[in-house]
Amino acid sequence: MPELPEAETIARDLDGAASGAAIVAAELFRPDVLRGIGAAEFTRRTVGVRFEHFWRRAKSIIAELSSGDRLVVTPRFTGALLIESAPALPVSHDTDYTVLRFALSDGRVLRYRDVRRLGTVALMAPGTFESWEGCLGPEPLDPGLTNERFSVLVRASGRAIKTILMDQRRMAGVGNIYANEALWHAGIRPTRRGRSVTRAESGRLLAVLRRILTESIALRGTSFRDYRDAFGGRGGYVARLQVYGREGEPCFRCGAVLNAHHKLEGRVTVFCAACQK
Repeated sequence: MPELPEAETIARDLDGAASGAAIVAAELFRPDVLRGIGAAEFTRRTVGVRFEHFWRRAKSIIAELSSGDRLVVTPRFTGALLIESAPALPVSHDTDYTVLRFALSDGRVLRYRDVRRLGTVALMAPGTFESWEGCLGPEPLDPGLTNERFSVLVRASGRAIKTILMDQRRMAGVGNIYANEALWHAGIRPTRRGRSVTRAESGRLLAVLRRILTESIALRGTSFRDYRDAFGGRGGYVARLQVYGREGEPCFRCGAVLNAHHKLEGRVTVFCAACQK
């Protein structure tokens, strides 16, 4: 968390709320979240520049800066990017888990908080950003990802289909929640090897994955535990989850008890052994 729908929601929120605002001060409280740059250089290259545009790539939020740099924030499990009014009184970053805070020219603040500090913040020059983005796979909502291309992507691997879906180098943006959900909707067992998935099954999987992601974006993502949008709100897709977080409960499709294990990438996999084949 966040995955594609949550990162998309945050990016859209910030694009509408913070594009055009200039950074007048940067406070970095936990430099260990930085990747590829030191704290002093980070501050030097961000203060005085303007946010031009926010968008999403994979599970990261991208801020295009007027300097040409790209600010890439990957929240991971407990990170949140929040646009807020400046507090009337000083707030301790130790108690509110603030990692980074930008003071904006309109008096507001853009704050990155991360309870466990598993997320990352990177400031990339254009060439570095191009290299980073080049390591990512296609986006599942990109019309250029055809059924045939997706079938080749899936069927070329002997790994478990759930692992393939979550591999950002093969397809970017899908994480544990939506991999579990899409495989249940498609009736495919998560441990099936990619090469065993038929073309018809892969086409069905891509279709349901796109539907789920689109629906989740419309509902502003899934707030199962930590995720909040850029205004601190919760996502509403949690009410539509069919398997994730429901281990031990009856399958909504066939009534069998849902199973769970941690054999794939150490993440919880929830599935129905009766109707996912």
